[in-house]
Amino acid sequence: MSNSTLSPSATAPDTVHSAPYAELRKLVKEAATLESIGSLLSWDQETYMPKSAGDFRAEQASLISAMAHQKATDPRVGELLEACESDANLMGAAHSAEAANIREIRRDYELARKLPTDLVSELARATSLAQDAWKTARAKSDFATFRPHLEHVLSLTRRKAECYGVPKFNGRTGELYDALLDEYEPGMSAAEITEIFTPLGKRLSGLVADLVNGSQKVSLEPVKAKLPEAQQQTFGLEVLRAMGFDLNAGRLDVTTHPFCSGMAPGDTRLTTRYTSESFLEPLYGTMHEGGHGLYEQGLPKGTRFGEPLGRSVSLGIHESQSRMWENLVGRSRAFWEWALPVAKKHFGPAVGGLTLDSVYAAANYVERSFIRVEADEATYNLHIMLRFELERGLISGALPVADLPGEWNRRFKASFGLDVPDDAHGCLQDVHWSFGLIGYFPTYTLGNLYAAQFWEAINRDIPALDAQIRSGDFSSLLGWLRNHIHQHGRRYSASELCKRATGAALSPEPLMRNLEGKLRPLYGA
Repeated sequence: MSNSTLSPSATAPDTVHSAPYAELRKLVKEAATLESIGSLLSWDQETYMPKSAGDFRAEQASLISAMAHQKATDPRVGELLEACESDANLMGAAHSAEAANIREIRRDYELARKLPTDLVSELARATSLAQDAWKTARAKSDFATFRPHLEHVLSLTRRKAECYGVPKFNGRTGELYDALLDEYEPGMSAAEITEIFTPLGKRLSGLVADLVNGSQKVSLEPVKAKLPEAQQQTFGLEVLRAMGFDLNAGRLDVTTHPFCSGMAPGDTRLTTRYTSESFLEPLYGTMHEGGHGLYEQGLPKGTRFGEPLGRSVSLGIHESQSRMWENLVGRSRAFWEWALPVAKKHFGPAVGGLTLDSVYAAANYVERSFIRVEADEATYNLHIMLRFELERGLISGALPVADLPGEWNRRFKASFGLDVPDDAHGCLQDVHWSFGLIGYFPTYTLGNLYAAQFWEAINRDIPALDAQIRSGDFSSLLGWLRNHIHQHGRRYSASELCKRATGAALSPEPLMRNLEGKLRPLYGA
């Protein structure tokens, strides 16, 4: 059972009055405001920016990133940190708002100081150009045109990792990749992830084999219908509202690769895409980003914008929120008891013959397929494991960029038994590497593990949850997440937050219990 209802939250006011601490908070907020302008530029680039504006957008991104970095590494920040750290009243309680903020600002400051401003600026410029190059290359399935951009981004990202330095874990020296992973999942190492992924991958592969060879077959045919984008959007918006997403403080737009940007207080942007013959894929993309958006809206940004207590603790925890809403809520039978009538209201005769059994089964369709973002729950993590190993090779230098398509295809064939038809279905399908987001992919699987473990705790704490979901009432679920996850910001580490919320350390067992319990009966496996 959780004990975080009794623990302090990031929403609690600071209790110690200190001039250095007040000034420190002010400087941190100013740096974050510059970062938020960069986020707005990036969001615009992915949604409404004219194609011909790409080159100058790269210059804008470069300049604003340099300004934000200079603000974040101002020597005055270091002076204020020293003053705060020597104040016993501020640092007296380990998890007080003040002590947690100061601890995490110190971490951010030391990491930022290791990066030269010119590297930060050039990386922002290079990734902005690479994003546009990726879109063109993906559309044409032409890796050769993207290759020089990826090589440049990887070179800069490797330099960034070298500036950070190879971390140590309990006296053991890690690898260069760990320095990048630490940006997204602090304290986690590639070796630790491998210890999780290796047995989990074997169990998932075995489960998938059992499902695809099961005695019962599941069909996607009942949910295949060419529906107008406008209808899909209004359906998605109704689901978002029911989930609790505040559309007065956010919006939903269309992009090539869906994302969420919680850029500022009162401003959380979601994107999705409407590219499928089935309305399920766009719906789940919207719910996924909506889960991210609910976390962003649940952080105490109104009073703590830019401070660690107003930021998410890790991408694994962030991803747990999106995957929970997408999969554990959205693919449940209880959800479809509510959502099917809503879908029929929006789509009319096109889905008139759809039944609860057929839509629930289709929502849990399992198939070895090429595209990660369209993958089902059982195969999804196998896609992540492939990328994890490839990007470790890219950073170490063991895998030259020129060899990436071939190595991707070889490993994909070994894991999924499928021949990759082209680069768009292979190494060009994800936007992350064009952004320089190396070390990001493993957090998706960590998010699935956290989500399943949180879900078991939520069901213990809210016995009537299924009945509430069947009626379209998600308020208790969102309240639990606000109380146990969102409100704490970075007060606790991800591992400590998990223990406080669930009473146990992170384990793959809840995820496997959920998948086995739901999917084997559907497939007669």
